[in-house]
Amino acid sequence: MNRREFLLKSTLLGAAATLPVSKLLAFNQDDPFTTLRRNVGTFTGSGGTIGWLVNDEGIVVIDSQFPDSAKTCVTGLEEQSAAPFDILINTHHHGDHTGGNSVLKDKVEHIVAHDNVPSLQRITAESRGQEVVDAQVYADTTYHKSWKTQIGDETVHLKHYGPAHTGGDSVVYFEQANVIHMGDLIFNRVHPFIDYGGGASIANWITTLESVTEEYPADAIYIFGHGNPNFGVTGSKDDLLVMRNFLSALLDYTREGIEAGKSVDELANIETLDGFEDFKAPDWRLPLSANIKVAYAELTKNK
Repeated sequence: MNRREFLLKSTLLGAAATLPVSKLLAFNQDDPFTTLRRNVGTFTGSGGTIGWLVNDEGIVVIDSQFPDSAKTCVTGLEEQSAAPFDILINTHHHGDHTGGNSVLKDKVEHIVAHDNVPSLQRITAESRGQEVVDAQVYADTTYHKSWKTQIGDETVHLKHYGPAHTGGDSVVYFEQANVIHMGDLIFNRVHPFIDYGGGASIANWITTLESVTEEYPADAIYIFGHGNPNFGVTGSKDDLLVMRNFLSALLDYTREGIEAGKSVDELANIETLDGFEDFKAPDWRLPLSANIKVAYAELTKNK
């Protein structure tokens, strides 16, 4: 990592740290559990949306948020079923998706993630101090391209499409339920966190979203890591294409500015992209300027 990448990573991680966790998923906190289809649903607490499967043979949890909200989620799932917890899946390494791993580590048989997740999680923790390092619980089962398991009558698939939001994102597909958890590959109508220091690629993020919409059934229900309260954290492939269009517009805007000789600060001096005004959501503290700075770095990295 060169000096520019390190400084950019530090700046963006700082911006992410300012997000109020109560606002990350401020939907229906009176009943944070929502069933979507065939025993698969969501839990919205504090952090990235948790997905879950509960059937007669076992319980699967996708992402773990933070310890307090993870405990609430576990309690709610135990009230639904006496089945054993089987696996916890981390869609990527960020703390609002892995911070509750410690709550689930003694309940699940395995914690599963992409190959890159444990090392990225460790590096991020080390940048924040020994107390954060000591709190980490890492995946004990990793995969490179794809992985699957059978839990009762449901087949769970994981697939990595290359660097996108981070260098270790997983798309999780419940085949029989036809529900797909995207992790933070979707920030639904809010300016996303693009973890450049953690291996992100805007260009391949666009390709990933296009691949997912082509590979899975047209009527799949999608779960999103984060979302504008006006649009929610579940949706259809149309929402993936909105995200794809935003990222494409972000690169186009930045590329055109670079070609016109504008500095990164000049380019970053806007609040929304034309046609994507909904992405400036209430109480969402990640600004478009952070996205533009990452796009600028990605487009100029070999120059």
